[in-house]
Amino acid sequence: MTSARARQTPDTRTAAAAEGGNMFATDIFLILHLCVSNACSVLCSMGSACWSWVGLSIEEGDPARVSCKPAGRSSRPGARDQRQEAPDAPVPTSVNYHFTRQCNYKCGFCFHTAKTSFVLPIEEAQRGLRLLKRAGMEKINFSGGEPFLHERGDFLGKLVQFCKQDLELQSVSIVSNGSLIREKWFQKYGDYLDILAVSCDSFNEETNSMIGRRQGKKSHLENLYKVQNWCREYKVAFKINSVINTFNVDEDMGDRIRELSPVRWKVFQCLVIDGENAGEDALREAERFVITDQEFQSFLERHRDVKCLVPESNEKMRDSYLILDEYMRFLDCREGRKDPSKSILDVGVENAITFSGFDEKMFLKRGGKYIWSKADMQLEW
Repeated sequence: MTSARARQTPDTRTAAAAEGGNMFATDIFLILHLCVSNACSVLCSMGSACWSWVGLSIEEGDPARVSCKPAGRSSRPGARDQRQEAPDAPVPTSVNYHFTRQCNYKCGFCFHTAKTSFVLPIEEAQRGLRLLKRAGMEKINFSGGEPFLHERGDFLGKLVQFCKQDLELQSVSIVSNGSLIREKWFQKYGDYLDILAVSCDSFNEETNSMIGRRQGKKSHLENLYKVQNWCREYKVAFKINSVINTFNVDEDMGDRIRELSPVRWKVFQCLVIDGENAGEDALREAERFVITDQEFQSFLERHRDVKCLVPESNEKMRDSYLILDEYMRFLDCREGRKDPSKSILDVGVENAITFSGFDEKMFLKRGGKYIWSKADMQLEW
């Protein structure tokens, strides 16, 4: 019987050899393909880690495409947990911007004294105010120093107009000693202002002089009544701020307050701040103005029938205000002094505000959120 090998012709042997060669080539190709595929996977994995490390991501399903979108939180082990543990930055609902420290009065207990003469250019101040608006600001209060001192109040007026007209804030307010306000300011900027607070610690001119709330022979009380009339005429809500101290703690102001009829009478307990009105570097000596908690409560009890009274003890006042200084830095008063953050113009609001020491719960507890737009107050002008 002839074997199968014997029956093969030269042509069939050649075909078989060719077929075997093809199978061998296919095997080699498959092996090389697997090697290259594995190498690509390793390289892509390494590339993904590298891109993730620099803050980019490789698009899902396409390792060849690198996206410029920030890498997801899950791209780095532990990143999600760290971010969840970080406290949320408070929202700057109501901000007090002390854009100048200069003042024409010398109140002995002043806690924001003239340690610099710096004032931001108005374009930079407006840029910072715009950042605050984007971060959630609803109310801005301009203070000092004396805010009507710089550029005779025109700088202040432009900021007031910008905040109400351009930023469309719910409330724009000012705290002033009232001595430099002129009627023409109301004529130009009154429409854009919701609340004007005038500081008045006594209805006795001699007491005001002892406190330092006076300039030359000008009557502080005459200015107070004059500004109150202008507020009524130009439809601006009128407010009074009083600091209770050793010189006025026994005074009864009830009748005068009712006569002036402010929308709010803010009554503060004299507060000591190291570096401002106490300590070696301070420009004031507030220690002689300080009263006890019991004395403050006695003053409040004497005026309990004044409906517009809003009391603020040292406890309520210290950490419940968001204060920006002349450089637009938040000031942290938790340690009894003013420790500044970096400027919001340099690091943004969310970064800077975490160093403000702001107690949002105390802000709400002291009545920091109230009807603060004159359009909603339903006042009888």
